[in-house]
Amino acid sequence: MNERIRAREIRVIAEDGSQLGVLTPPEALKMAKEQNLDLVEISPTAVPPVCKIMDYGKYVYQLSKRAHDAKKNQRNVIVKEVKFRPNTDDHDYEFKKNNIVRFLKDGDKVKAIIAFRGREISHSEIGRRMMDRLMEDVAEAGNVETRPRLEGFSLSAIFAPKK
Repeated sequence: MNERIRAREIRVIAEDGSQLGVLTPPEALKMAKEQNLDLVEISPTAVPPVCKIMDYGKYVYQLSKRAHDAKKNQRNVIVKEVKFRPNTDDHDYEFKKNNIVRFLKDGDKVKAIIAFRGREISHSEIGRRMMDRLMEDVAEAGNVETRPRLEGFSLSAIFAPKK
């Protein structure tokens, strides 16, 4: 920007977008100062480098405003976890299943975990049946994003909300 431009020749673009031609930095800077504007290097890798006469403060403000608007429209996806045990009772299962459905309807992803303790891992088919039942019960609210898989002493699956 302004005096920091070190190239011998630069291609200059006016504030309205019209080409002013190839000039030396002092000449371009003089033109910018006459209009009370700044000389900003847009493309330093071009031959010759491209500079534009503009209000630098206004330019930075517009960039930050665009970045803020883009950030405002983003949606953070949160992964909620719901833990089960292979011997979870029916009422507790229904309660946790309803929580999963609610989380999915709110737009969050859910990681369902069936945790085994001790010798329960030798009967992992009980956990698999419970996970299959859970996938059927939650099918109307969400899709299975990651199929159930056994990781150590836990069986886990990730559910994503339906669009």
